[in-house]
Amino acid sequence: MIYKRSSALFAEAEKVIPGGVNSPVRAFKGVGGTPIFVKEAKGAYLYDEDGNRLIDYINSWGPMILGHAYKPVVDAVVEKAKKGTSFGMPTEIETKIAELAVSMVPNIDKIRFVNSGTEACMSAVRLARGFTGKDKIIKFAGCYHGHSDAFLIQAGSGASTFGTPNSPGVTQGTAKDTLLANYNDIDNVKALIQANKGEIACIIIEPVAGNMGCIPPKSGFLESLRVLCDDNNILLVFDEVMTGFRLAKGGAQELYNIKADIVCFGKVIGGGLPVGAFAARDEIMSYLAPLGPVYQAGTLSGNPLAMAAGLAMLEALDGEENVFTRLAEKTEYLHKGISKVLTKNEIKHTINRVGSMISVHFDENEVCDFDTAANGNNDTFKAFFHGLLNEGVYIAPSAFETWFITDALTYEDLDFTINAIDKLAKQI
Repeated sequence: MIYKRSSALFAEAEKVIPGGVNSPVRAFKGVGGTPIFVKEAKGAYLYDEDGNRLIDYINSWGPMILGHAYKPVVDAVVEKAKKGTSFGMPTEIETKIAELAVSMVPNIDKIRFVNSGTEACMSAVRLARGFTGKDKIIKFAGCYHGHSDAFLIQAGSGASTFGTPNSPGVTQGTAKDTLLANYNDIDNVKALIQANKGEIACIIIEPVAGNMGCIPPKSGFLESLRVLCDDNNILLVFDEVMTGFRLAKGGAQELYNIKADIVCFGKVIGGGLPVGAFAARDEIMSYLAPLGPVYQAGTLSGNPLAMAAGLAMLEALDGEENVFTRLAEKTEYLHKGISKVLTKNEIKHTINRVGSMISVHFDENEVCDFDTAANGNNDTFKAFFHGLLNEGVYIAPSAFETWFITDALTYEDLDFTINAIDKLAKQI
């Protein structure tokens, strides 16, 4: 494929934007080459500035669960924009989406909307610290909860793509209150709790990790975390920015039947606009200002355009009983097809999948945490990425990212992708 226009646009962008991008993983540093500039998108497809069509498997990193330019969302945003774009005052639509979200998700009474997943996770941890009166948190290596200082300790995703899991600018004072555990290793968590008895406010986790590829929780792992938290007066925080409203109506809490104390949302809940949220039971949420002492605010929180997009998306998901089944079936079909052609061509691989999240790891061993995810053959991944791009298939430009499946994908799209991988595997 030809990417002359994208290359020219990237050169212009580099002059005025650091690295030419506004989020590091877009820069193709992990795979080499020049990023693709998108002109428009519809359904399951991206159309770049050079006129190429690409089957999309990142879907804006998750929110386009029903496809790009989904008509009910677009219509809702257009109609709302005609009435004004921001007021800095309460609006009825904020209550409507809050009521719907609370009805869809188990174990939450109240929800507060913010502007990003980073802001949601940052606010959730502050709330956990304020509620418990304790300072330390446990996070897991390879889990990414946004770029707030407390989370940039082996953060997975873009940080791992660049090989710099600890960011300069994060103070030692902040880092000392973040305890690092191994994903899927309950004994490691127990040891951290024992060594910091009475000091831990919360454990924050991606219930299905998506920032070291898709990493499912091992059987009993989340259940054991819940017991540990109950026994030690620690709040369990689920970062469902990726999994919320994607794996099920009620997210990972519903899928695994685990009750978290605080839940963070993003991606799907905004319908493609910048929205995040965090939610909990009344007792915890009452600690937030203006009811309680924990301060959190945002001028654009509850922005009417974002709320309109999010409400339209949640209404569509709430009203369609079979959407999550369809998504899981399409993802399973893709999984089986990719595995078949990679095995046939003697390419060592492991594929992880939960619902509509999937990732291909170029290592034959189990991939269950940050260290095992890092064992994949990165040279093979680079060839895989660029080979698929040349075939008209776009996946995340990092070996440390999950793919997101959209319901707009047809089985013809899936077959095209599988056949492209078969062709590519012969070359690799």
